Amino acid sequence: MRTVWTMGFVAAAALSFCFPDFIVFRFTQAVIWAMALIGLVLLCGVSGQFSFAQAALYGMGGYSAALLATHTALPASLALLVAPLVGYAAGYGLGRVAARHDLWTQALIGYALAIAFPQLLRWRVIEQWTGGVSGLYLDLPSAPFEVLSSDRWLYLQSLALLGAGAWLAHNIVTSRSGRALLATRDHDLAAAAQGIDVVATRAIATGLAGGYLALAGCLSAMQYGYVGPVSYNFALSVQMLFGLVVGGMNSIAGAIIGGVVLEFLPGIVAGLGKGLSALLYAVLLIGAIVAMPNGIAGALKFLSPVRGRG
Repeated sequence: MRTVWTMGFVAAAALSFCFPDFIVFRFTQAVIWAMALIGLVLLCGVSGQFSFAQAALYGMGGYSAALLATHTALPASLALLVAPLVGYAAGYGLGRVAARHDLWTQALIGYALAIAFPQLLRWRVIEQWTGGVSGLYLDLPSAPFEVLSSDRWLYLQSLALLGAGAWLAHNIVTSRSGRALLATRDHDLAAAAQGIDVVATRAIATGLAGGYLALAGCLSAMQYGYVGPVSYNFALSVQMLFGLVVGGMNSIAGAIIGGVVLEFLPGIVAGLGKGLSALLYAVLLIGAIVAMPNGIAGALKFLSPVRGRG
């Protein structure tokens, strides 16, 4: 499977040279969605938590890039290191507060953060840094090689980071820490009886999810060259949850499938549905959730001829 995954990423990188930049731009966004959804797989699928805070964590990564590019002389690419740390710190802090409560309370706490974050960006005390309502602009990092366009270079960077992120997430899930996360998901009282600190373990999962989401937000800010309060609203959190459920919340492959669905399905539906594209999109999503409760990745695993081996 490691060889298959490696070949898949190499093929995805090579495929970008067969398309013009505006198609590569969409490939990049699909990769960014997948990166964000891997974080939600760790949070929702593996640790069994629930959150609406993903838009805020995603926005923290975007503003990390914009603040570095706008208010410092440091290269914007440094944000690829800073954003995950910011996201982890914010996610861990959120997890320490929310992890001790049930799913409904976790959802409300995440909802509060998602609603408050855009308002905080408009706060007059800090709007000189955040740009307030107008937001901030930043330039797309230029490619180090003349044969690559900036869009293709960002795509290759994003794909490499997605590969590293998928590898890290897989190792986490299959490690002792991953088994602890699964234990807290399946039965928190039994996990506590075995000596697992449930709150700390869940907080770490929220921190990891925040790191993935912030890194995705950083890449998105570099891609679009703009961050603003309207970009990180509550609808973004719901959109990510749809992608997670449709792709499959229990596997990394589901996150990648969900990223592709989030990027390309709305465009396909818009061409089919004419004036009713939004309604058709909603019907298709609901139908997919009902028909495939474990997501597309779960359905593919069920139909696989090697199901049940090993």
